[in-house]
Amino acid sequence: MQSIEHPIEHQITEILRQIGENPERDGLLKTPGRVARMWEDLTVGYHQNVEELVNGAIFDIEYDEMVIVRDIKFYSLCEHHLLPFFGHVHVAYIPNRKVVGLSKIPRIVEMFARRLQVQERLTTEIADVLRQYLDPLGVAVAIQAQHMCMTMRGVRNETASMITSKMYGNFQTDERTRHEFLALIRTTRDG
Repeated sequence: MQSIEHPIEHQITEILRQIGENPERDGLLKTPGRVARMWEDLTVGYHQNVEELVNGAIFDIEYDEMVIVRDIKFYSLCEHHLLPFFGHVHVAYIPNRKVVGLSKIPRIVEMFARRLQVQERLTTEIADVLRQYLDPLGVAVAIQAQHMCMTMRGVRNETASMITSKMYGNFQTDERTRHEFLALIRTTRDG
């Protein structure tokens, strides 16, 4: 019998027994260790912080037009059923003399996605961080995702997706700015 080192391994072994499986059978011998490592990867966001991710990549610049990073692919886990949900995040902001390095926005998305989540909170957390660190004239975040808790169980609807948005500043108060953002995230990659 293999020695169990990671606390999650023992719990997974017990779950396998509880569902009627034999954790000692050949195909399952290494499963508890694999699952423990998977959980570490899927929840790495709990061990990251924005300060380290941004790492000083905020720059002074005179630019006051919309900056958009769209189609940021993400994977997360629903905190209600521990099933995946995944999709795309679209982020925009209007600088107020500060911009953030381009790669930092997907990293912020990834940090929050790699925690147990609900889509509404994920949307708000991303917007709040950009608002806090950049003090922009406006921030907008929109997420479209499919939830396995609706696809694999429950209603078992394979075509439904969820869309959430969070808007601050000009995106919230100026209808033209909001419409420009929504139009730009709807355009195809080909233009």
